[in-house]
Amino acid sequence: MSLDLAPDRPATADTVPSPEETRAPLTPNALRTIVRELAEQPDQWIHHVRLSTEERWYRRLVAGDDHEVWLISWLPGQSTGFHDHGGSRGAFTVALGELEELSLGGPDQGLLIRRVPAGTARAFGPEYVHDVRNTASGPAVTLHAYSPPLGSMAHYDLRAGGLVRTSGEGPEQW
Repeated sequence: MSLDLAPDRPATADTVPSPEETRAPLTPNALRTIVRELAEQPDQWIHHVRLSTEERWYRRLVAGDDHEVWLISWLPGQSTGFHDHGGSRGAFTVALGELEELSLGGPDQGLLIRRVPAGTARAFGPEYVHDVRNTASGPAVTLHAYSPPLGSMAHYDLRAGGLVRTSGEGPEQW
């Protein structure tokens, strides 16, 4: 896989394809394959990794018509909070380190907590909401793929009655 590196500037409305320009979304399994294969080629992305004590660091590596790929680094204690992917399908793999993923199961399952060590990939559909965090003692690096490319994300608080939407953001914030 050859990377189509996105420029070092935030994504804006003019860098995200319009719905008319996009192809059918890739499946979660196809996205899992993309991130797994890329994780096995660190020479394609390792030189881009940066660590930030203020917040997770991220860079879009691939900006295609039907999908995009992001590189994210995490220091201990950094997390996403509960969020969705604006209707996009997605997958991520931990290339270095270890993370923890929280999601809500069905009514009988409650809060699910998964350890996600290096080499593990997770894939999900368009309605998935989760919180990803670095609870380990060292940094972590992940690769994420979304199809169609992210157009929005909503953030949620976990309360006794479930998830409550608290805010939203679009490409202009990335």
